[in-house]
Order: sequence, then C-alpha cells, then structure tokens
Amino acid sequence: MGGRQLEAGTCAPFGRTPDGREARVWTIGAEGGLMARVSDLGACLTSLLVPRDGSYLDVVLGYDDAAGYATDDAHLGAVIGRVANRIGGATLELGGRVYHLAANEGANSNHSGPDLWRHRLWRLVSAGPASVTLELDSPDGDQGFPGAVRARVTYEVVRGALRISYLAEADATTAINLTNHSYFNLNGQGSGSVLAHRVQVLADRYTEVDAGNVPTGRLLDVAGTPLDLREPHRLDEAAALFAREHGGFDHNFETRGFRPAEGRVGEVRRVASAWGDRSGLRMDVLCDLPGLQLYTANYLDGERGKGGVALRPHDAVCFETQFFPDAPNHPAFAQDVFGPGHPFVSCTEYRFDGA
Repeated sequence: MGGRQLEAGTCAPFGRTPDGREARVWTIGAEGGLMARVSDLGACLTSLLVPRDGSYLDVVLGYDDAAGYATDDAHLGAVIGRVANRIGGATLELGGRVYHLAANEGANSNHSGPDLWRHRLWRLVSAGPASVTLELDSPDGDQGFPGAVRARVTYEVVRGALRISYLAEADATTAINLTNHSYFNLNGQGSGSVLAHRVQVLADRYTEVDAGNVPTGRLLDVAGTPLDLREPHRLDEAAALFAREHGGFDHNFETRGFRPAEGRVGEVRRVASAWGDRSGLRMDVLCDLPGLQLYTANYLDGERGKGGVALRPHDAVCFETQFFPDAPNHPAFAQDVFGPGHPFVSCTEYRFDGA
C-alpha cells in the first residue's frame, strides 16, 4: 500500500454492478494498527492491511471495484451462504422432508447454488471507526432451501485481529453454514505463490470425499498423509497433492476441541496458523466451528485482481471455518440445522502478531 493514508470509519463509492446498482466500501480499523475494507456487495472483505515497517501490507486478494466482484468466480473475500461448501446430489432432508436445491457443480450444490450471496447487495446496519455490520434477507425457497433467513455479519478490528461475527435467524428449520472465503497471501497480495508459506492445522482427522468432493461420511486420520499439518509445514511439502486432480489442498479438517456452547455454535479456539515465507508475518485462525476447509487457490486462472495483477493457482491460501460439508446428510456429523429460537451465532478471528 506504500505510504497511503487510510482513515477508519469512512465510506466511499465502490463502483456499480452490471445492473446499475451502486456499491460502497467501508474502511475500519485503528490508527497505526490493523485496517480492513469491506463492501456491501457480497459483504466482501476487499482488503486486510497489516502495518509493517511504517507502511501497510495488504494480505488478501481482491478487486479494485464492484465490477471485478460482480464477475468473480473465485468468491474472493465473500461471505458464503446460506450453506457453504457442497451438498451432495443437491438434496437436503430435514424433518423427514426432502428439499431439492439448485445444483451448480455437476449434480451437487456448492456454496448454495448459482444465485450466490456474493452477487447480492447487503444492507448497512451500522458502521463506526472499528466495525461495520451488514444484513441480508434470504427468502423462503431461496435456491430450494426452506425458511426465510435474515443474516447479519459484523467485521470488527480488535486487538490486532479481524473478528467476523455471524448471526442468522430463520423462521423455519433449515440448514445454515456461513463462512468467509478470503484468499490470504502473507507476503502481500499480488506477490505470487504461497506454496513456501508454513501452515499448521490443529486437526487429527479429515473428511474423506468422493470424486465430486462430497464427504462419504468417513473421518480419516491425517497421520502418515500429506494432510498431516499438526506441526507447521511448508505447503509445497505436500507435493503429492499438487499432482492430483484438485491440484493442491481442498480438504475439510475436523478441528480439535470443538464443544457446543450456550447461545452460540461453540467455544472459540485456535484452529490454524500460517507464516509468510518472505514477510515473516504470522496469522492465527480462531473459530468456534467444527471444521476448516484448507484451500490453496487451485482454480485461479489469470483473473485480474487489485492493481491489475493476474491471479494464478496457489497465489493464496483460504481458511474457511465451517460445519462439515454435506452435514445434514450425515447424521454423525455436527449438524448445521437451525430454526426459530435456535439462531446460527458464530465467530471467526484472523489474528496477527504485532498488528
């Protein structure tokens, strides 16, 4: 970001969507500390700025304006809902009734179908120097899901961390699994591959998947596999993964220490960490959910990001906190089923040393 000055608590135009809607972007943070920029288009995190050596290092991939996000296929920085990740066969059984969802990845639903929440404009609820809250209504039957849902997300800069808090209330029993799909490069966005980053995931097991990346229902041990990240490893040490179909990590881990908590999904604890190989920057990931999808941006394909930089495979790594994919179709998994009197309340933090 060079010597650019940022002012927390400001709002600016962010361009227009293809259908003429005006988008905005808010800057939040603390003077001399961590700063973030958030748009009402998709409730996207467009920049995350870590102070380094008198300047700022932007550690998330994104676009310069709304036009980029409106055509984005990679979900850069977006809030994903109503259900993140895959639902096998695009079918969902709740209370003995089968619901047929919009399929958008072969026969499966991925990130809830083709009418993605990241293409929708969210309403502003409140904004201040250190936080912004946005809200979206998802009607009954939205892409086949039962019940009307009001989703609210708050981005807040607190104690060197970006905290993302979610609240989703439904008027009928339904599946809700919200996440943020930010792409992190701790050397700075636009700086190339992250495969030399070291990553740690505090997980002893992962969900086995079929050819469509949908869980089979089995949990397998990470021991003796390239997915064993219980101690920090460079991403490229899992070389065998990068020669396979998905071209890298795209796996859901069962994070250690998940315990349901009164009034929210679970208790917040550290589930992963990452270290930039050139910047030396450390980021810890904390959440209250049972799963974490580690994804090494395998399908970026030359999209032009901020500053016109071409985004290539493995230019970032995602830490998508979540319930397990396809959870309602696997009763042994922790269930992402919510309804009246039982809202989805969750929190994820991305915490930086010294920020």
